[in-house]
Amino acid sequence: MPVEFLGIAATGDGSETAARTTAAFDRDYTLRLARAHEEHGWDRVLFAYGAGSPDPAPGAAYLAARLDKLQILLAHRPNVSYPTFAAKTFATLDQISDGRLTVHFITGGSDHEQQREGDFLTKDQRYARTREYIEIVKRIWTSREPFDHEGEYYRFHDFVSDVFPVQQPRPGVSFGGSSAAAYAAGGAEADIYCLWGEPLAQTAEQIERVRAAARAAGRTDSPRIQVAFRPIIAPTEELAWEKAYRTVDTIKAHKASGALVRRTAARPGETADAAWRPENAGSQRLIEIAEAGERYDRALWTPTAAATGGAGNSNALVGTPETVAQALLDYYDLGVDILSARGYDLLGDAIDFGRYVIPIVREEVAKRDAARVAATAAAEAAAGRDRPSALVQA
Repeated sequence: MPVEFLGIAATGDGSETAARTTAAFDRDYTLRLARAHEEHGWDRVLFAYGAGSPDPAPGAAYLAARLDKLQILLAHRPNVSYPTFAAKTFATLDQISDGRLTVHFITGGSDHEQQREGDFLTKDQRYARTREYIEIVKRIWTSREPFDHEGEYYRFHDFVSDVFPVQQPRPGVSFGGSSAAAYAAGGAEADIYCLWGEPLAQTAEQIERVRAAARAAGRTDSPRIQVAFRPIIAPTEELAWEKAYRTVDTIKAHKASGALVRRTAARPGETADAAWRPENAGSQRLIEIAEAGERYDRALWTPTAAATGGAGNSNALVGTPETVAQALLDYYDLGVDILSARGYDLLGDAIDFGRYVIPIVREEVAKRDAARVAATAAAEAAAGRDRPSALVQA
């Protein structure tokens, strides 16, 4: 199966290890970073969403109008707009990009972050709302006749859009989460299911849970699987590990100085460290994995996740480009065909990863696919030889 690479469409140059020197939305930097991805073998970039961050949809439109090949993964939280409005926004963006859009629906793992924009539903309610939202958006994308909707969270009458996506029947839907409610919603609705980088055994377990949820929802197919990592590469193993330890030291220093923003707010009577305790299941899993050990499998390293309180995509793959590429291929062999990677030097790491890691992975995947095709052809030929001919049967 083909493999794809997802990078980040950051609108400023800050990261966990470097203070931002640009504006929150810097047009030149946004375009420069995206071009680096397009020119170095990446397939798509993610426009992430944060309560106080620049709106990702206009940023995505800005890039789509200036780049020809790079695909866009647009993050969207259902609480920020009505689904009829959002569906038109997505369809318009798919037109601007000439069919290069995928939408990543975010349910929200932090009550505090959701409440920043007026969302006070419980976590389970948010998942139910997201599922209903996706169903509505899909129908708007594909319906040429007006329709009514009477649901638990949304109600409208006689709606039909006048703008439709380039992609037929619709753009792809991306979704993530590591709770039972997430598996159920994403297994039912997602074309792509996104996981954070965990050890191979735990990743295999999550993939099976996603597939089981898809079967339970009555699907005959399963979502494609995406897994995300923070690669730390260098010409030698020794240099890569030195770089890894420097990275964690810098993250800890930024956290201690207050330069690294907390994920939530400490409640009355709590210590400052309590503000870093994650609420969502995915981050809790990352913390548990980090507490159980620092190194797993070929190259997975957990101190980067521990230092950030399990914040999102935070487990690292450490080593030479060859080592990191082979680690990524281990996940490909599990059934992962979208590999998400983001370094700590956003621009430099995007270029280095594209130059030195992506070609190795693509070459090895091509070899695997060729071997698979050859094996299938050989098996079919053998079956044909073993099958009695019509003349013999007569």
